[in-house]
Amino acid sequence: MCGIVGYIGARAATPIVLHGLKQLEYRGYDSAGMAILDTDGNLQIRREEGKLANLERLVDAEPVNGSVAIGHTRWATHGPPSQRNAHPHRSPDGNIVVVQNGIVENFLELRNRLQGQGYEFASDTDTEVIVHLIHQHYHNGSNADLTLAVRRAVGELQGPSAIVVFDKAHPDRLIAARLGNAGGVVVGYGDDEMYIASDIPAILQHTRRVAFMENRQMAVITQQGAQFMDIEGQPLTLKEMEIDWDAESAEKGDFEHYMQKEIYEQGRSLTDTLRGRLNFAQNRIELDTLNLKPDVAQALEKVTIVACGTSYFAGLVGKFFIEQLARVSVEVDYASEYRYRQPLVSARQMVVAITQSGETVDTLAALEEARNGGAFTAAIVNAIGSQAARVCDGHIYMHAGPEIGVASTKAFTASLVDLLLLAIYLGQERGTLPAAEAAHLLHELSRLPGLAGALLEDARSGDLYQQLAERFHIYHNFLYLGRGINYPIALEGALKLKEISYIHAEGYPAGEMKHGPIALIDEEMPTVVVALKDRVYDKMISQV
Repeated sequence: MCGIVGYIGARAATPIVLHGLKQLEYRGYDSAGMAILDTDGNLQIRREEGKLANLERLVDAEPVNGSVAIGHTRWATHGPPSQRNAHPHRSPDGNIVVVQNGIVENFLELRNRLQGQGYEFASDTDTEVIVHLIHQHYHNGSNADLTLAVRRAVGELQGPSAIVVFDKAHPDRLIAARLGNAGGVVVGYGDDEMYIASDIPAILQHTRRVAFMENRQMAVITQQGAQFMDIEGQPLTLKEMEIDWDAESAEKGDFEHYMQKEIYEQGRSLTDTLRGRLNFAQNRIELDTLNLKPDVAQALEKVTIVACGTSYFAGLVGKFFIEQLARVSVEVDYASEYRYRQPLVSARQMVVAITQSGETVDTLAALEEARNGGAFTAAIVNAIGSQAARVCDGHIYMHAGPEIGVASTKAFTASLVDLLLLAIYLGQERGTLPAAEAAHLLHELSRLPGLAGALLEDARSGDLYQQLAERFHIYHNFLYLGRGINYPIALEGALKLKEISYIHAEGYPAGEMKHGPIALIDEEMPTVVVALKDRVYDKMISQV
């Protein structure tokens, strides 16, 4: 997923944009670039293939002073990773530049048309189509009105896109547009300066006052503020929000990697997840933002959980929680598959989406399918004010703080806690959870942050995991086994090993080993067994 950062104000724009892009490295990328309006009114472009450090070296070697800039990290879709395909892309006269996150699905049709009209392309990307369309509309029928030209160009695009446009003939503004679900577009408010970015961490060092753009919305951003409108040009008012994250939470601090930092933050993050939700006076769960009326909870016939990746495995754990405590049937679906199988959706159904970012395209599409079917929709989401939280009937925030590492850690454990809170809440509303059991669960939840923190401190002070890594790093295949509620944990463990070490690993239900997989087990395949002392512990031990 690409990253976008823009700044307009009175300060030096280059370091602000580069720092913002660095905060978006977790999204993945293969090239980076930026456009800066220098103090002489010239538009300067710097682009490099590979790591952001390459762009930083280029900017250091060829510095540009200016107070307006847009930057971009690209993950190749159309055209291979290269300097020529890196963003920003510029118009034939060199005046207009565009950065984009998303895909122009009809770019071949548009490219062929533009080439037939004399436009020449300098890259293989679909993004270059956008800047040529803006240039064409700007000079033909828009009376040199940049906003109108962008509106008309965006109106020709098919597929999800988030774009930021700058024109050196209009040095006092940036223009942003969002179509569909191509990732977030966050507008940040400063003192006589403004920001725009794909995600909150990019601008968190400078402001916590933000507005989130929705599908088919545009913004004209100046030093003094932002004017919002829809793609048709009708004025809009967007709610300004205060984000409760701080800049330090998005930095690595003394840790070598973001993921390492986020692992060790779990004691604190779980405290934040639980804060204000355990009502010991009444032994109840407080989930005010869920907005689920008691009669709706009591009438539920089915709960469907939709998610991707790690969040999907959290959902599998949630299935155990909800079915056991709330006694309602639960189905867990990959969000990317859900909408393509014509799911049966009804008003007596609750569809819960789990997404750290709140901007996962497949998850948002699954939510739209559920809303269209009349289901009550809820999001378990980490990013405050993200689209998933905004489009659902209710939401439960993870409150895990920024998660920068690509492989989810604290957001996964926060998801599990939120799912247990939801299960207890539903069980109490539906009358299926005895009061004594609810009180016991609340007490145990209150102990969780301390237990997690102590476990992590022991791990940090010892060398057990280093010893295990040194012993097992020579192997190329791993098997993770679990049973019951521990099976999804085995799946998550296998995913983590794949993501972090690039070692092949598979998770499997222990009870299914005899049905084929055992044939592959030999001395070259270490097996990791998740075996807690629960009701399936004896069976697990006998199978191992």
